[in-house]
Amino acid sequence: MKVCSLLAGIAICLASSPAVAQQDTVKISSDMINTKVLKNGTHRYLVYFKLGKDSSRINYQLWSRTIDHLDYQGRKAISVTQEWEDNTKIVHKVYSVCDEKTFAPLYQKSEWTGRLNSTFNFLTKEGYVNDTLLTSADTARTKKQAYDGFQKAMNEYVLNWHLDLEVFPILPYKQGRTFLVNFYDPGFSSPAFQAYTVSGSATLTGYDNQEIECWLLTHTSRNNTETFWISKKTREVLKLEQVFGGRFRYKIKLGFSM
Repeated sequence: MKVCSLLAGIAICLASSPAVAQQDTVKISSDMINTKVLKNGTHRYLVYFKLGKDSSRINYQLWSRTIDHLDYQGRKAISVTQEWEDNTKIVHKVYSVCDEKTFAPLYQKSEWTGRLNSTFNFLTKEGYVNDTLLTSADTARTKKQAYDGFQKAMNEYVLNWHLDLEVFPILPYKQGRTFLVNFYDPGFSSPAFQAYTVSGSATLTGYDNQEIECWLLTHTSRNNTETFWISKKTREVLKLEQVFGGRFRYKIKLGFSM
């Protein structure tokens, strides 16, 4: 009897052990997301790099991201307007429109100072790079890549990787769950599933010693680890710490929205 009790106890322990727990991996589809957590207003992030964990901060940027709900081409939609600025100028502007319910991309116009500009219209199925229409006849590497990626994205449920800070809030969080997100950044590579895992919980301290309970969302690739702090209450992305090749990048949400 003692042996049987001992074996039963071991079985119970093994069944509850994280090492043998059933893997919770979900491929994100349009019916899994909750866009109601996205609130109108301008939200700002301080972005900077560090060459080592204890080194000084460099390459500061301020990112402004304005969310709005609107009617777009006869359908309910959500727009996100981004401006990235350094200490002297605006380096990047992008206007994105997504379906209000599914958050699938409908339109994006992107401008980089001194670099590539592009427009992608998912309703008319037209993509432009530097005001030139992309076609199947394009042979230049960047244009062919942009065209092929756009064609594939129009035939799949994708989420805009350029809106990751708006995508993460709408996912169905659960401890230990891994999301497979079919991310697509218009104008770049074809859509691809990226794995993000709810790796734990943590607390951030805000103004007036406010304790903010967060989910930790982790994404890893070769020589790269990204950890996002997501408010459990509001679903806002409050912080990113990215480690790559011994260097660090941070995104810190400022303590107020406008």
